[in-house]
Amino acid sequence: MKNSITFLQSSELAKVDYPYASRVPAGVDLLFLAGACPLDQEGNVPNINDYELQAKLCVENLKQVLKESGASLQNVVYTRVIVATNQQKDLVTVWESVKKEFDGHDVPSTLSGVTVLGYADQLVEIEAVAALDAE
Repeated sequence: MKNSITFLQSSELAKVDYPYASRVPAGVDLLFLAGACPLDQEGNVPNINDYELQAKLCVENLKQVLKESGASLQNVVYTRVIVATNQQKDLVTVWESVKKEFDGHDVPSTLSGVTVLGYADQLVEIEAVAALDAE
């Protein structure tokens, strides 16, 4: 990308393993992605009760939409990871799985636990914003 995205840390806030913000320069198109769900090609939610595998499938589905939009995970500038649970260990499992799939491309993210998601047996959903060179 000719206009580089900047990921910002804070010198005043706690040291964390993700950036606090991203700066997208002028002249860049933003792509807002609907929540990537752990759906197979038939529209079913596989891997019932498996947070890690559902998170991986969400990322795979996210990558497919990005590809069809002329982008990749490297274009993502923000994510919101939503997990249906009341257990912090499930949040950590999903977070670690998503982080691994992003392979060092650390972006500002929000990790939230909720009581239920839209599809039966759905445990994970990932929203994203990506930045692409303007066409």
